[in-house]
Amino acid sequence: MNLQTAIHSTEVDGIPTLFTHATGPTRAGLVFRVGVADETLARTGVTHLVEHLALHRQGLNDHHFNGETKSAFTHFFVEGTEHEVVSYLKGVCSSLSDLPMERLETEKEILRTEESRRQSPQLPLWRYGARGYGLSAYPEWGMPKLDPDAVRHWARTWFTRGNAVLWVAGERLPAGLSLNLPAGERRPMPAVTSALPESPAYFSEGTGGVLLDAVVADTAAAMLYAGVLERELSRDLRQEGGYSYTAATNLTPRRDGFAVLTAFADALPAKQGAVLGGFVDVLARLQAGRVEQAGLDAVRARYESALTASDVAVHRLPGMAENLLAGRPPRTVDELLAELRSVTPAQVHEVALEAASTALMQVPSGHSADWAGYTAAPTNSSYTVPGRKFAALSGDGSALIVGDEGVSMTARGGDGSECAVTVRYQDCAAMLCRPDGGRQLIGADGLVVEVEPTLYGLDARALASVDAAVAPDAVVPLPARPRPPMPEDAAAASAPRAGQGAGRGAAPTRRTGLQTAVMILFGLLAGLSGLVALTFTLTGAGDPEFTLTDWIFASVVMWGFTGLLAWPAVRVLRQTRRL
Repeated sequence: MNLQTAIHSTEVDGIPTLFTHATGPTRAGLVFRVGVADETLARTGVTHLVEHLALHRQGLNDHHFNGETKSAFTHFFVEGTEHEVVSYLKGVCSSLSDLPMERLETEKEILRTEESRRQSPQLPLWRYGARGYGLSAYPEWGMPKLDPDAVRHWARTWFTRGNAVLWVAGERLPAGLSLNLPAGERRPMPAVTSALPESPAYFSEGTGGVLLDAVVADTAAAMLYAGVLERELSRDLRQEGGYSYTAATNLTPRRDGFAVLTAFADALPAKQGAVLGGFVDVLARLQAGRVEQAGLDAVRARYESALTASDVAVHRLPGMAENLLAGRPPRTVDELLAELRSVTPAQVHEVALEAASTALMQVPSGHSADWAGYTAAPTNSSYTVPGRKFAALSGDGSALIVGDEGVSMTARGGDGSECAVTVRYQDCAAMLCRPDGGRQLIGADGLVVEVEPTLYGLDARALASVDAAVAPDAVVPLPARPRPPMPEDAAAASAPRAGQGAGRGAAPTRRTGLQTAVMILFGLLAGLSGLVALTFTLTGAGDPEFTLTDWIFASVVMWGFTGLLAWPAVRVLRQTRRL
């Protein structure tokens, strides 16, 4: 091992420190074991807010610095002269111990603006639910409710000396480094939750293409499988098929011994079916063990080149700091290279099978993947709570049940069976509250029940019982809306997505049971009516019992009736397909 790849361990003010020799500007990072996955749905955004407040006093500087809040870690970066690095790190630690609360509301507004430009991923919600790693799929709903005391408490609890690691790359460890942080303990990694009863699973959402993730052991074989999968997807879907512009994969270590493999292929609306079919074919080919040695060697050479680059140690430092915080044993470049070079096609095949068993696929709206062996991820609950039943004032057959244990929404499916969505109070991750009485209860599994007094005729006693049963820490106040939904527009507002109209973008939630029932029922009726209309249009013109005027008039009436039947299903589909 030469000087450029050696990473040395030391301490600065009791904080574990990783150092490597590097020429050029000094680079450093202070990493904490805290992120979005440590929050609750009703407090999302508090870590991000602390990060912004800690950087405010840095002002405008010529050297580069930044911060990043991830699922399980928060990073503070800096690059500059030794003096600038020392000053930055000292300032960040000082601010974390005494956050500039006079800046609190201004930073909240800045974060709202940042969030308005950010597109939240869907897959974490469906895989993990409305907690832990699934919280990255939601807006930062906790922001408005956070007061100075709550923010200070979060900083004192998580941004501590015992929960931090420093890394530095430069000519030497800068003199005068001072990291004055409060004492605290090392925090364990977030619990891994699941909202999937079985896998592989899929859900239909959006129009952009096919997206898949899978959880696999964090190994060199998994890294090579990700590269081989990208190579095969690009060849089949772009080079040969011409269906996709982008076909890419990524492997993100979760720092708990596992990594999340993500694969994506984009598609135009007319090519969605072809991309989905080609995507599944590539996966099936690798799952069958058809891993070409030449392709594997090409991918291996690319990763080997990165691991033998002169600046490899510098690039490894942030990840090594995360591993250290997660309690993962450090690994040298030589160890990584040896593992990488030993991977065989058979080991890549094993990863392909492992990924298949944990896969979650997002397919475009209107498509499914059950034909490929994927199970539809649940959008309904298997039970309802006992309680008072309030029938929809629109007369659409749906009902809201308010009980002592929770709330349920019921509706009739296209086959006449009852489907339901239930949120128990003890499992309520958050309750969004409107001043006009509207409530949205989000369960830990990510399912949503909407409580709209104007749609179901809820009395004050029933609404008060819901408010009293939900834990105060789970309540999220939302701003007033122009007006509450009314029965006459229930077709459009029967089950809006959680957070719709919240002022910071819609939250990505699952289609509710009522929406599914409406779409199936009216879709089937419209399909039957369309079949009759098509048959008459094609055959009626030649029938001697009809004049040309009669045939035109009847055809227009039939197609118009078909359009009326299809409209509710189209409205539901349009509402739930938006990202």
